[in-house]
Amino acid sequence: MDRALRRKFANQAFVVVCTGAALVALGALALIMFSLLTKGVGGVDLMLFTADTPAPDSPGGLRNAIVGSVLMCGFAMLIAVVIGVLAGTWLAEIGGDTPYGHVVRFLNDVLLSAPSILIGLFVYWWVVVPTGGFSGWAGAIALGILATPIVTRTTEDILNLQPNALREAGMALGASQWVTVRSIIWKAAGAGMLTGGLLGFARISGETAPLLFTALNNQFLSFDMSKPFASLPGAIYPFAMSPYETWNTLAWAGALLITLAVLGVNILGRWLARDKDHK
Repeated sequence: MDRALRRKFANQAFVVVCTGAALVALGALALIMFSLLTKGVGGVDLMLFTADTPAPDSPGGLRNAIVGSVLMCGFAMLIAVVIGVLAGTWLAEIGGDTPYGHVVRFLNDVLLSAPSILIGLFVYWWVVVPTGGFSGWAGAIALGILATPIVTRTTEDILNLQPNALREAGMALGASQWVTVRSIIWKAAGAGMLTGGLLGFARISGETAPLLFTALNNQFLSFDMSKPFASLPGAIYPFAMSPYETWNTLAWAGALLITLAVLGVNILGRWLARDKDHK
């Protein structure tokens, strides 16, 4: 076999292996979606959004869990966006290639890959234990810590893509660096930064481990985030493990809601990025 034929064979083998790996990944995703749709659609009705989690083997819904997840994720993203955008801006505009910038970037990457259960344990010892109990605030802090490195990294990457001509134009007009970043750079990178926030939201919306250490659960509808707080992942875990069919049905319906929310957020983020690229 000559050299050209070996290279052609190796290239075709590489393409076949990559295609097979892609098909395996798509097949696994298709099986997950099929399971969610076949087992979760039956539990989606009006009661799912209007009734609280029921007693064993009784009819009910996930209203308290849906409200709890929305509130905790909302406050978590408020924390993550404020800290992440400012940190990402500092890395892109000030820290750059300085030693301190490299240290901050490395620590952010470490936090980005940290297991969520460790974050939950950290918040448990530093928030739950000193305050004397589980709470929605502790859950929001844990989720915010998980989303912050995603927003930070995305913000830095998006700001680095902005042309230096924008910064030079702002400086040439006599604007300070802060005004140039706020009025020119952030506006030019707005869609990308928003996409980073949506990715962070998608990351935390299905987290269970940190909430078991921080918010625990609440069987009833509550807006008091200083008490144990309900969440969809917190309801799915015990419901899916129970022997009661009604709880199993609610668990699948809750999993379907989370999946559709994550899918919708990802589609929205990609649509915003695509819309920006076309301008």
